[in-house]
Amino acid sequence: MADQVTSRIGQTKLVILIGDVTKQKTDAIVNAANSSLRGGGGVDGAIHRVGGPSIKEECQEYVSEHGALPPGKAMWTHGGNLPARYVIHTVGPIYKSEEGSAPVLRSAYEESLKLAEELNLKSLSFPSISTGAYGYPLEAAAPVALRAIIDYLREGSRLELVQLVCFAKDTFDAYKEASEKLVE
Repeated sequence: MADQVTSRIGQTKLVILIGDVTKQKTDAIVNAANSSLRGGGGVDGAIHRVGGPSIKEECQEYVSEHGALPPGKAMWTHGGNLPARYVIHTVGPIYKSEEGSAPVLRSAYEESLKLAEELNLKSLSFPSISTGAYGYPLEAAAPVALRAIIDYLREGSRLELVQLVCFAKDTFDAYKEASEKLVE
């Protein structure tokens, strides 16, 4: 399939594809959330709509107990009506500069991967974090995201499958181009 790139990093299959993250049948999907965890537009709104009210209830319970979720951090809820059992919510940076935003974006991916392993999951699907309403340029975000994932997986991971699910062709093209430079 032309709109899919597959590689192996350590024991993990890394797949970049065009699709809808809410339809992925992986153990968990990652939500590009806002700090208030209230749902919103883009992938965040879609996950809350498809997943149903239980996701919002768990998010609000988390915020009541812990406060807002800081950029670069992650938490989880059950998947509600989604095919995935869990949703890992992470907050990416609102893009201001590469220097200030890249470490936060990297952390959002790393914290999501760590949480998936803490939950003993075998498969995880990411959207493109921060490249929509948060304004991170795709050509800059894709290498940061892929480098974070590749570095994490090379350290040794129990994850069998990690997917980057790109909603649009231009997003897929940016991740494909970055993967050609980063994956040996």
